[in-house]
Amino acid sequence: MNRTLRTPADLAAAGLVDEAAVAALEPVSRRYAIAVTPAVAALIDPADPVDPIGLQYLPDPAELTLSAGEDPDPIGDAVRSPVKGIVHRYPDRLLLTATHACAVYCRFCFRREAVGPGGAGGLTPDELDAALAYIAGRPEVWEVILTGGDPLILSPRRLKDLVTRLADIPHLRILRVHTRLPVADPARVSAALVRALSGSRLTLAVGVHVNHPRELTPEADAALARLGRAGAQLLSQTVLLKGVNDRIEVLGELMRALVERGVRPYYLHHPDPAPGTSRFQVSIEEGQALVRGLRGRYSGLCQPTYVLDIPGGFGKVPAGPGWLEPGPDGLTATDPWGGRHDLDR
Repeated sequence: MNRTLRTPADLAAAGLVDEAAVAALEPVSRRYAIAVTPAVAALIDPADPVDPIGLQYLPDPAELTLSAGEDPDPIGDAVRSPVKGIVHRYPDRLLLTATHACAVYCRFCFRREAVGPGGAGGLTPDELDAALAYIAGRPEVWEVILTGGDPLILSPRRLKDLVTRLADIPHLRILRVHTRLPVADPARVSAALVRALSGSRLTLAVGVHVNHPRELTPEADAALARLGRAGAQLLSQTVLLKGVNDRIEVLGELMRALVERGVRPYYLHHPDPAPGTSRFQVSIEEGQALVRGLRGRYSGLCQPTYVLDIPGGFGKVPAGPGWLEPGPDGLTATDPWGGRHDLDR
């Protein structure tokens, strides 16, 4: 199989879903985009109904069941969007959405209502001009985060043009790119694409979305190495997902694997309540327990920040456990193994 699978029939022909399931998956495909690249398809074990790779990428009829609290815009992008393509939530940084297309479509995506062929679409030339003018008119903006969709699906030519225009804005210093491409379609992280991304005065950071250690294949390693050799600071973004990585052993293995590849564990995201994603949800208490376990068993290099996006557009906050709390005569500290200790200070 050497092409991206985009329909339930494609998935069945590749042996990733049963033929009998195609009819039930057709309504899902009409609502939410499907794309499974050859690189991802090769990782899925079709004999395992709870395969952690398959769960992330293969559609499920449960996606059409809405649960209480789910929201088409769960983190409030729309209320923080002053012009199309911009989300400006914090004073010194903002998101620039260059495209709403992805190489793959994750079944838990918090922007699933906007991405894909039936989604919000990319920016027209006039809309991109307006977005860049917004950035240029705000000298407090120090960092631009290219997101989407996946900005690295842009051609090297278009990506170079965009990076060049951003670098021409004098007050910008940092370009951060959020992408799934190094694990989802690593061959597309070509030398030409890396040159287009890295050839400016801006300091480059690349946030790589990876949720399971099996996604870090030799091909993904090579893609990450190409970005690292070009001077990119590599950061990880992991979504905490029930059935995928909600065990301490899996998270620990993933974080170690990232560090070994020169990728700094950055964020462990509490899953956002996007429509039809309840099967992936874990409680904050479960997430905090996992964070305690990571701290107790794995190197300090392997500790991402557990974060929650407050619904309504109010930003991210750390959601990890409280290690210090008021005690009878000062503070009480809880160690990584659950022991409590009074501090005389």
